[in-house]
Amino acid sequence: QAPIKATCEVMSCKTGFPEDVHSAVVSRSVHGGQPLLNVRFRSCDGNKKIHFGSSEPEDFRVGEDGVVYAERSFQLSAEPTEFVVSAQDRETREEWQMRVKLTPEPAFAGASEKDQKKIEDIVFPWQQYKHSSPLKRQKRDWVIPPINLPENSRGPFPQELVRIRSDRDKSLFLRYSVTGPGADQPPTGIFIINPISGQLSVTKPLDREQIASFDVNGNQVENPIDIVINVIDMNDNRPEFLHQVWNGTVPEGSKPGRTYVMTVTAIDADDPNAQNGMLRYRILSQAPSSPSPNMFTINNETGDIITVAAGLDREKVQQYTLIIQATDMEGNPTYGLSNTATAVITVTDVNDNPPEFTAMTFYGEVPENRVDVIVANLTVTDKDQPHTPAWNAMYRMTGGDPTGRFTILTDPNSNDGLVTVVKPIDFETNRMFVLTVAAENQVPLAKGIQHPPQSTATVSITVIDVNESPYFVPNPKLVRQEEGLLAGSMLTTFTAQDPDRYMQQTSLRYSKLSDPANWLKIDPVNGQITTTAVLDRESIYVQNNMYNATFLASDNGIPPMSGTGTLQIHLLDINDNAPQVNPKEATTCETLQPNAINITAVDPDIDPNAGPFAFELPDTPASIKRNWTIVRISGDHAQLSLRIRFLEAGIYDVPIVITDSGNPHASSTSVLKVKVCQCDINGDCTDVDRIVGAGLGTGAIIAILLCIIILLILVLMFVVWMKRRDKERQAKQLLIDPEDDVRDNILKYDEEGGGEEDQSGRSHGLQYPDFSCPRNSYPTLLQTQTRNECDSPGKPERGLNLSSLLTQQAGLKAADNDPTAPPYDSLLVFDYEGSGSTAGSLSSLNSSSSGGEQDYDYLNDWGPRFKKLADMYGGGDD
Repeated sequence: QAPIKATCEVMSCKTGFPEDVHSAVVSRSVHGGQPLLNVRFRSCDGNKKIHFGSSEPEDFRVGEDGVVYAERSFQLSAEPTEFVVSAQDRETREEWQMRVKLTPEPAFAGASEKDQKKIEDIVFPWQQYKHSSPLKRQKRDWVIPPINLPENSRGPFPQELVRIRSDRDKSLFLRYSVTGPGADQPPTGIFIINPISGQLSVTKPLDREQIASFDVNGNQVENPIDIVINVIDMNDNRPEFLHQVWNGTVPEGSKPGRTYVMTVTAIDADDPNAQNGMLRYRILSQAPSSPSPNMFTINNETGDIITVAAGLDREKVQQYTLIIQATDMEGNPTYGLSNTATAVITVTDVNDNPPEFTAMTFYGEVPENRVDVIVANLTVTDKDQPHTPAWNAMYRMTGGDPTGRFTILTDPNSNDGLVTVVKPIDFETNRMFVLTVAAENQVPLAKGIQHPPQSTATVSITVIDVNESPYFVPNPKLVRQEEGLLAGSMLTTFTAQDPDRYMQQTSLRYSKLSDPANWLKIDPVNGQITTTAVLDRESIYVQNNMYNATFLASDNGIPPMSGTGTLQIHLLDINDNAPQVNPKEATTCETLQPNAINITAVDPDIDPNAGPFAFELPDTPASIKRNWTIVRISGDHAQLSLRIRFLEAGIYDVPIVITDSGNPHASSTSVLKVKVCQCDINGDCTDVDRIVGAGLGTGAIIAILLCIIILLILVLMFVVWMKRRDKERQAKQLLIDPEDDVRDNILKYDEEGGGEEDQSGRSHGLQYPDFSCPRNSYPTLLQTQTRNECDSPGKPERGLNLSSLLTQQAGLKAADNDPTAPPYDSLLVFDYEGSGSTAGSLSSLNSSSSGGEQDYDYLNDWGPRFKKLADMYGGGDD
């Protein structure tokens, strides 16, 4: 309910309470501190400081804001309770009073409209000045009854509702106004009032579903007026389901009339307390219609759906679809509005079908000694919903496997039983198994099912014989033997057995697989083990007096199989090791005090062939006992000290004879290298460096030798590098001599032609001939010998036989006759190759004396490329 205030005001302002008597209806039970009503006081200038008071202060209290509170808890009587509220100006002491009448709420509703209109009202303000006068009673005003206005009215608008007027409008000039929701508050503009006549009107159609009633209250000059406008509901809204599709489930085999399925709900925006909003439900259709077209029914008021017929079977019908209709006007098919929704009911599975084997007997086979092998698949059928507890099968063996060699697992996808071997099977012991198995569901059958709860079948499993590995007996084999057993001695016999009794096989063959110290060998036929070396307990291959060797036994089956066996030799100790001194080196002072050296006897043997040990010094040389003395301080330890007062610093070898407790005794003479040095007051050596330098140890000598070797290698590498550098310089000197001018000389290069383009005309046989050394110091044109060769004595001069060399070239003539061919076999011009030439011209070139007797006229016949040579050598004396 939204309040709307309608007011009529006198144009002039008057300070005081707006009414003489204020009536209020409150609950019959009043609690302490409960606000009851709000008294209004009008102050024209707005600056007055007003203090409120009550004529009954023990029951009622008035706050500074005009709110009246209950001071205590009490019950209102049936008669109205009256008291006076006073207002006093704190400055002028001017006082105003108003009577308040509290009426308890009626016990029941039903007062007639006529009684409501006769509610007594007293006109105020009643102002009491300095003189006192009795309260003035005014005549009653009429209370306007609620106004009923149908929603969705077609007008015309504005439509008059009621006229509000005061009985003082003849003596005063009044103006009427309306305020509240629908007037000057949202939604605004629905209700308007004529300010002169007080005519209240509505401006447009109302919708009860938005606002069901409007409460208009306002002030006349004397009394408040409440105007209640009720919007009358019209059936203008269809029922709407909360969901268009509803989903529910029901177990199969449910009893009719008892099993709840689901509840569908629809809402109607119309007044739910009127027929417009009262809904009724019914089922329009069911699909499928088997086994009955009416498997379900619905409560027409609540929408609850329950089963009504028997025969729900998920294996036949898994889902039902119902069309549900909701109709308002209490289901009146003529005037009511309706809407439909779909209810989908899924029939859930219960365990009403046990698993059944597809065969009475299943067969399988397995090779012996194999585990985790599936030997047979057991298949079952179950009509229940797959992959549910009512469908999942569990298998168990009821007979035929007393030793537990098999197990049956369930395939989660196919629901098959997988018979699996979990323990090895020996063909020589069991050749066949006949198992009895049973299958049942994870959950028990539903009540009332006539089928047996499980199904049984037989599984026949055949074991296949395979070639098995030989095995040593026992494995490992332990042998106790004293150490020191000589090579070639027979130690033991280590043989294996073949479990294949029904296979045609030859005897086993033996071989050695692991022998860390290489002490043993085995006969390949009979498995006899003999020693190949002396057994030594103190060997690094012996751990905790135990030596392990592994041997292999192989058969000739198909496929060949082999087995291994471990031989453990427990070596018993003998007294074959003499004790030694530890440490090997020690340091002491050259004076008598302090000079004690602690030594320890070390014996690889064990008790009783070890300690306690006896320590003594040898008789020779005599200086040992003269300079040193030894005292045993425990079974394994002794103390060596100086016998004389002073011994010169240096390194001394002190032999010590140590004897163990074995039977027979074993003794040895160990040399202790003692470094005697000068000591400070703390007993620390001060010249140990000098002493160590005088007698270097083995480690120091080895380090010095390594340094010398590294130094020699570095020197050798440097010498080799220098020699290679000199050779490179000499090679460059031969090619470029600063004393020679090589620009006009023929130099010997690897190439003898024009490169890749001169393939046919290249003269592979052309060689530079030797020339006789020139008479002067300048090289000739075709000189090929070095200056050193010319200077060396005893070499004959060789003439230039140029004709015989050039005629050997096969492609020379063809190249001469080709005018387009480049002169590949002529002298080529190279880059600058020297500083300056001392030769004046080519005329300075000469030959040996024997060369002048040759005839060079044939050069004229070789073509234009040899014209220059022909002019030089064949042109006569010029």
